[in-house]
Amino acid sequence: MQTMITVEEADRLIRENVGVYPAVDVPFSDIHGRVLRRDITADRDLPPYNRVTMDGIALSHAAWTAGRRDFPIAGMVKAGEPPIELTEPTQCVEIMTGAVLPESCDCVVPVEEITIIDGVATVESGVHLTHMHNIHPQGSDSQRGDCLVKAGARLLSQRVAMPASTGDAMVTVDKQPRIALIATGDELRNIEDEVLPHQIRQTNTHAIRAALCNAGYNDVALHHFPDVREVLLDGLSRILAGNEVIILSGGVSMGKFDLVPGVLEELGIEGIFHKIRQRPGKPLWFGIGSDGQAVYGLPGNPVSALVSFQRYIMPQLEYSAGLEAEPPGCAVLAEDFKFTKPLTYLLPVQLSFNAVGQLLAIPVPLNGSGDFAGLVPSDGFVELPADQDFFPEGTIAKLYRWK
Repeated sequence: MQTMITVEEADRLIRENVGVYPAVDVPFSDIHGRVLRRDITADRDLPPYNRVTMDGIALSHAAWTAGRRDFPIAGMVKAGEPPIELTEPTQCVEIMTGAVLPESCDCVVPVEEITIIDGVATVESGVHLTHMHNIHPQGSDSQRGDCLVKAGARLLSQRVAMPASTGDAMVTVDKQPRIALIATGDELRNIEDEVLPHQIRQTNTHAIRAALCNAGYNDVALHHFPDVREVLLDGLSRILAGNEVIILSGGVSMGKFDLVPGVLEELGIEGIFHKIRQRPGKPLWFGIGSDGQAVYGLPGNPVSALVSFQRYIMPQLEYSAGLEAEPPGCAVLAEDFKFTKPLTYLLPVQLSFNAVGQLLAIPVPLNGSGDFAGLVPSDGFVELPADQDFFPEGTIAKLYRWK
C-alpha cells in the first residue's frame, strides 16, 4: 500500500476501484432523490392538446378580424371535458383555464375583456386579439418521443413531474447501497447516555448520516465498537457481509489502539491507500472487500472526518449512483490565507456575495481538527493546492458545500 498519496491520486484510486451500482425499477412513489438510469421520454405531445390558458370565450379569430364583436354562446367547456364544436363561426364557446380548445376556435378572449348579456358575449372595445391568443399550443413544450429527463439526473422536485406526466408507474433508478457507519473508540457514548469527565458523545456518525440522508441515501445503519481487536473482528465481519459501503470513524492513525487498518486487512479487505497529503484528514484509509465493498476509514477527529467524507466519499457515491458529473464549484477567497506545509489544505469557509455578485469564501477559524463546534457557521470548505503556501485575497479555489 502506498503512503502519503496526493488528493488527485486518492480520487483516481477510489474511482478505479469502486464501480457503478446496478439499475433497478422502483415504484414512482419511491423515486424522489434517486438518480435516473433510463431516459424519460414523452409518450405524447406536451401539452397533449391546444390548452386554454385563461377563463373566457373561445372564438374564431377570422370572425373577430372581419369586425364581429358580439358572439352568441354555443356552450361551455371546462378542464377535463371533451371539446364541443361550433355550428357557426359567428358563435363562441365559454371556456375555462386548462380546457381543450375546440377545433373551430383559434383565439381566447379573457373574461375580463368581455360582457355577457342574455347568452351573448361582447368583446369590449379597444381589445387587441391575435391568432392563438391565450392558447398553449399542442406539442409546443415537447413532442412525443422527446427526451424529457436524461439518465444521470437526480430526481428532485423539478424533475419528478416528468415521469408522472408520462405515466411511468415504475422508474429505472440507481440501486441504493446499504451503508454502515461505524464509530470506534472506548471514549464514545451514545447521545442519551451519561458521560463521565473522560468520555465524549458520538458526533461523527450522526453528522455523516445527516449528509447521506440529505443526498437521498436512507439505508444507513449506525454502529459503535470499542478499541478491542476481537470485538472489531467479530462486528466488522458481520457488517461486511450485509453492506456495500462501510464507513468507519476513528482508529486509523498510528497509535497503539488504532486497530482498524490491521483488522480490516485481517478480514480480507485489500488496502488501496492509507494517508493523503492533506490537512485535515491525512490518515484516511481506503480498501475494497472481496465482494466489492467500498471500505473507508476516516480519522476520528470530527473536522477531519466530515471534510474527508464530503471530499471523497460523497462524490464517489454520486458517481456510483450514475449521477451525471457536474463541474466543481468555486469561490473567491475573501482574505489572505497562509499555510506553509506541503499539503493540500481543506479550509472551512463561510460563503457570502460581494457587490458584483462574486461568491466569497471567508475562512472560518478553528481550534484544530477536533473543533466540530467551530464548523457550525461554515457552509463548506475550499481546496487549496499543496504547491503554494500563500493564497492572497481574490484566489479562486475549488469549493465543496456541506450536504
